[in-house]
Amino acid sequence: MTLDTILEEIKKAEKIVVLTHEGPDGDAMGSSLGLVFALESLGKNVDIIIPEYSKSFKFMPGIEKLKEKSDVEEYDLAIALDCADSKILKGYTKYFEKATRKIVIDHHGSNTMYGDINFVDPVAPACCQILVGMFEYFGIKLTKDMATCIMTGIITDTGGFSYNATSETFEFASDILRLGVNISDIFRKALYTKNKANFELNKRAMDRMEFLEDGKVAFTYITAKDEEEVNALPGDHEGIVDVGKNIENVEVSIFLHEVKDKGFKISLRSVEYVNVATVAIMFGGGGHDKAAGAYSNGLPEQIKMKVLNEVKKQL
Repeated sequence: MTLDTILEEIKKAEKIVVLTHEGPDGDAMGSSLGLVFALESLGKNVDIIIPEYSKSFKFMPGIEKLKEKSDVEEYDLAIALDCADSKILKGYTKYFEKATRKIVIDHHGSNTMYGDINFVDPVAPACCQILVGMFEYFGIKLTKDMATCIMTGIITDTGGFSYNATSETFEFASDILRLGVNISDIFRKALYTKNKANFELNKRAMDRMEFLEDGKVAFTYITAKDEEEVNALPGDHEGIVDVGKNIENVEVSIFLHEVKDKGFKISLRSVEYVNVATVAIMFGGGGHDKAAGAYSNGLPEQIKMKVLNEVKKQL
């Protein structure tokens, strides 16, 4: 069984590294830190390499464990979380590729199965929720710190339980309340607390917002220059894509965010019936039915028209 094999690989490994995708969101951060706590409970020494992350996650237990890089040349085991493709491990792909054994734990249907062992459940609303069942199978008891990390991932990847949450999601939320985890505090810090740079970027994005296809599509963007002018840090653009999605009658929100040396990151959200993952795949990306992303080069107007042409096929 895959879970037994995963546990076997963990037990025999002496040098373990935990990795996730670039520009980590709450699920990437929560699953990575949650797994580190679990591995430590098994007596393992583990490195977690996340060079850049949004400071909105600095409240998370174990955040001080994050490293920008490692001096270890080759790990016995590398575990990639919430990452559909090895290409988006960014500058630390080398730690994954050089590892003796490689495990992928993910919930994206577009996962390329790039590990030696792949545990992928596209039905799970968050990678963190996969870990809940995994820890239970391994006999790992949840601590308050571990549960806080896991809950952060579930809350952010379900938009505060507003989409894709399952009955198991709420059962877990009930369990961690008994551990003394303050779910309301996680909501406030992970979803609602914004810094000044994020506020300024939101203003610019809202000023540029267009409504297309009889108001069913919202589109906006921010550039690298915008971020420079407001002294933005990594992650300060988070949440902008949801502004368009939350407007009445909008089915699809398209948000472009310029990324140095990579063109524009296309973030897509849908409300009811459009499968934005199929749109993202057309641009070499992927994701979930209602939340997906990709990259594209060109001017915002050019990218807008290309993405809109794909979205229109489902409207």
